[in-house]
Amino acid sequence: NMTQAVLRKTSNSIETSLLSLGIVLAFIVPLLLVDLTLVGDTHSLLTPTLLPGIFVTCGLLYVLFLAATISEQCMNVPSMVNAFSFGPETERARQHAVDYIVSSAAGFYVFGTRLTTAMVVKFIYVWCIVMVGVMTRLAPRPGEA
Repeated sequence: NMTQAVLRKTSNSIETSLLSLGIVLAFIVPLLLVDLTLVGDTHSLLTPTLLPGIFVTCGLLYVLFLAATISEQCMNVPSMVNAFSFGPETERARQHAVDYIVSSAAGFYVFGTRLTTAMVVKFIYVWCIVMVGVMTRLAPRPGEA
């Protein structure tokens, strides 16, 4: 109960910041691709102008994965508690404790939605599709110079 309260309070405190970081991440990746095409350096893909954006992108992804990992770890607690053995007469109390932990649904929430690793991976997947779309639009076509 205490863990759930701490996680909810922390989530409520930083959910706006996490959402704004996600928005920045959503816009920085296509802008990095546009910058890559405008710089047009064919010898090196990691030009010095792109490195800060790449570092920011990696840092933001790391923060999102850390927040999602909290929820994943909270989802593993009921099975861990259920694996404990306190004697034959405590099985019913243990089951009640496991049910309470499952129903409390502790984790990292952003505006009432539990943030999971699957959500972060889907976010990355969608933006990879957007990046491919932007790159095919911006890439020079054969015969154009």
